Amino acid sequence: MTIDHANSASLAAKAKMRVPFGTVSITDEAKQLINAAIDAKWLTRGKYVQAFEEKFAELFGVKYAVSVSSGTDADALACAALYDEGAARGDEIIVPALSFVASGNAVLQAGLTPVFVDVRRDTLNIDPDKIEAAITSKTRAIMPVHLMGKPADMDQIMAIARQHKLLVIEDAAEAHGAEYRGKKIGTFGRMAAYSLYAAHIVTSIEGGMVTTNDQKLRDVLISLRNHGIDGKFTAKRVGFSAKMNELEAAVGLGNIKIFDQILGKRRRNLLYLIDKFKIFEPYFIFLKEEPYEKIGPHAFHIIVREGLPFSKDQLVAQIEAAGIDSRNLFYSIPTQCPSYAFLGHKLGDFPEAEFCSDHGTHIGIHQDIELADLDYVAEVVGKFIKKMNTGI
Repeated sequence: MTIDHANSASLAAKAKMRVPFGTVSITDEAKQLINAAIDAKWLTRGKYVQAFEEKFAELFGVKYAVSVSSGTDADALACAALYDEGAARGDEIIVPALSFVASGNAVLQAGLTPVFVDVRRDTLNIDPDKIEAAITSKTRAIMPVHLMGKPADMDQIMAIARQHKLLVIEDAAEAHGAEYRGKKIGTFGRMAAYSLYAAHIVTSIEGGMVTTNDQKLRDVLISLRNHGIDGKFTAKRVGFSAKMNELEAAVGLGNIKIFDQILGKRRRNLLYLIDKFKIFEPYFIFLKEEPYEKIGPHAFHIIVREGLPFSKDQLVAQIEAAGIDSRNLFYSIPTQCPSYAFLGHKLGDFPEAEFCSDHGTHIGIHQDIELADLDYVAEVVGKFIKKMNTGI
């Protein structure tokens, strides 16, 4: 076996970070359920997966939740369900240009075509004013992504969808617990897709969930996750192999029990860091919460403004050297991801998404981070700004 020593060293360095990017909460109850599942020798979908789906639906204010094997599969199955709503292969779904690449991949995996729309740099979310120009006779749905847990402008998006008779699929992968004008994110569209990856508020380590209030769509999603089979072996539609297992569901059930605790800790960290960063506003665009919304915090983004004597890369080098873990602020999928070159877009077609990627990073605000850690983050950033402004 060949060992990648450079990668191993990088992983070891990440593990020693003072302020790590993500964490996982695995409760004692989850451990007990895992052991019970193992003892029962039934590890594929069973009573724990069913219980997890029911509890998830209840928590997020919908009738049905269908578990799948990843957040990408959640998006892909929600898109594929459109065939039962009259869509045809190659039809289009509108997607924000700035997102984790899975948002685009899922549309393609479903046999549909992603049509990208630029974002607003102050929110990171799809710019509703640019959606209508992207609508064609082949458009079937809009898939807004609530990036970093900040709600997209659902009033305008839903109005456009109604006007053009389009479905809305909410990509709520990072928006667990978010609200918009008093209504829970994930309850606006016909379906919502969640990631349950390790870094998210509700996690099953790997996994995803599609929610809906439509029983017909729920039945279609159940079929799609098991090769499109209805009943025992009747393949009614082209489907996926995307099932959750009992061990993952056990971890998820544990997280459901402490959801309010995790969300509360993350929101405390978010609001605290927003306040600490107010003095840095001349230098950065960062996550903010408006009076009409409630962010379901995933992470805290920092975008370096134009015309400053330092770059995003210099900032990242400084905070990483100080033990603050970070990630790039995703990419403009159609112009900064080589895998999407076939669409024919060129750099400059999505200037806001490209700017956010070129100038942005994001750091953790998860439940294992304490206020002293956030004080440290602000201290490191403040020293960096002073150094770059004075040349010391």
